Amino acid sequence: MITHYPSLLRAPLPASLRHLTPHAFHFTATTYSPLPPPPFRVRPLRAAAGGGSPVAGDGGKRATPPPLGAAVLDIVRSNFLPLALIGGIALALLDPTLGCLAHKYSLSKYSTFGIFIISGLTLRTKELGAALQAWPAGLFGLGSILLFTPFLAKFIVQIQFFPREFITGLAMFCCMPTTLSSGVTLTQLAGGNSALALAMTVISNLLGIIFVPLSLAKYIGAGAGVSLPTEKLFKSLVNTLLIPLILGKVARETSKDIAEFVDGHRQGFSVISAVLLSLVPWIQVSRSRSMLLSVQAKAFAITVTIGVILHLALLAFNATALQLLSCLKQKEESVFTSKDYSRAVILVASQKTLPVLVAVVEQLGGALGESGFLVIPCVAAHINQIIIDSILVNWWRQRDQQSTNAK
Repeated sequence: MITHYPSLLRAPLPASLRHLTPHAFHFTATTYSPLPPPPFRVRPLRAAAGGGSPVAGDGGKRATPPPLGAAVLDIVRSNFLPLALIGGIALALLDPTLGCLAHKYSLSKYSTFGIFIISGLTLRTKELGAALQAWPAGLFGLGSILLFTPFLAKFIVQIQFFPREFITGLAMFCCMPTTLSSGVTLTQLAGGNSALALAMTVISNLLGIIFVPLSLAKYIGAGAGVSLPTEKLFKSLVNTLLIPLILGKVARETSKDIAEFVDGHRQGFSVISAVLLSLVPWIQVSRSRSMLLSVQAKAFAITVTIGVILHLALLAFNATALQLLSCLKQKEESVFTSKDYSRAVILVASQKTLPVLVAVVEQLGGALGESGFLVIPCVAAHINQIIIDSILVNWWRQRDQQSTNAK
């Protein structure tokens, strides 16, 4: 099929040369230098039946698939967080030396500090106002974190399992506040309201100083004399969470250049946050490697499965509860129906923090069993919840991209 008019492919001869024979033209052409033809554009013809033309709009070149390197790079960009977490775990299992050394120098504290510095730098003032408007969603999230999920510990401790510490550890994990960093980082990656996520993170961890010992004593401890290093935990939260957040926010508000630079490189800062976040499971697995290898594979697999089911149940509960609450205000738009707020609540309210649990276990001094076996299932649950939520975040982002392309 001819897709271009042949007459458009060359410029017309001057009128003075049209009467010459081909032989004369050949002779004359050596002494004649025609003026350059005027610019013209060749446009592809559309198929008469309305189908797609085999000639693309870029001048007749067909669309070629991206090279293998570009395709791999695109996959890495889309799944950077889970790949970073899996890579950290694999490195810890292969050689825990670096991870143990990082733990010796408290690298996880510095990584958390860096994550909240970035959170402060990327936090827009208008997001703070939006978080205040969404106080009903934040209140529900706090209730889910501090009241509902600890109540699940009452049922988990009823499971008969050996070693017993695995189940006890998962029950203790339910009583913890939300994660210090991963919930906020994932909320940013998902396009949720990071200010609301930060507010729930800060408040739940501060209130957790009161609620965690009460929940442990009621649902697990039952006379075991559970206590928390309240002053130490409070100082730790202030140093690793509030101070870096304030520093980042002050730097953003006092320097317009910093704010513009951060806004122009948000994707790069998200990658840095993901790398800092992956350091936590890398260090924890490195510390517990020898004990992990001593546990029977079947027992560990069952415990991991229980932890996965628990996290999926929390995601389903929070998502369903938000959907039901959104039905209460049918005449006006509810904060529970907002994508920004709902994603922040679902992610933050469904996660549990590992560092606080480790501090609690160390404080117990073996009152509820071997400390290492209490921590192992929680390390696995902590890693699994981040991986599951990162997959959920990627699915949300892909759906948003498809919706944008459709418009």
